[in-house]
Amino acid sequence: MPRKIVVAVTGASGAIYAKNLLNALSAIPEQWSELGLLLSNNAQSVWETELGDKSYQDLPFPLYGKQDFSAPFASGSAGYDTLIVVPCSMGTMGRIAAGISDDLLTRTADVMLKERRKLILVARETPYNLIHIKNMETISLAGGIICPATPSFYSRPQTIDEVVNTVVHRVLDLAGFQVKSFRWGK
Repeated sequence: MPRKIVVAVTGASGAIYAKNLLNALSAIPEQWSELGLLLSNNAQSVWETELGDKSYQDLPFPLYGKQDFSAPFASGSAGYDTLIVVPCSMGTMGRIAAGISDDLLTRTADVMLKERRKLILVARETPYNLIHIKNMETISLAGGIICPATPSFYSRPQTIDEVVNTVVHRVLDLAGFQVKSFRWGK
């Protein structure tokens, strides 16, 4: 059954992870029926700095504002089943762990947890401090998935996009999408 998903992009470094994830989702439209997009102001600034463009403005998905609580996924009754936060800043993670629903992103995370749906946070920070680790533990215990933006090298990636896509494909796997990617032992 096609999925209803939300992708949220925060201001952590790693805009390329968001761009590649959104490109990958664009390539499998038969696997989802609705896709809502959230980009913080900081995410837009980081995207422009790291990727050198404003291509986030050309994405073919509805873009919702930070305080748009009329967005369908602000309520569990809308049936959205997955929220992917990529990259996920530690500030966002901390607010989610504390149950602070003061904007659309944190409200959507709260909905995913309370409805026992998929919440995937692509953590992008290094090193972690003890507060980060405890927030990750809290979210994991509540049912969320922490997927650090830590690439793998089994597939012998040769380009930056190939390295990034080792994480993107893992995120898509965790979200339940069928993607062609490197599989260990095959």
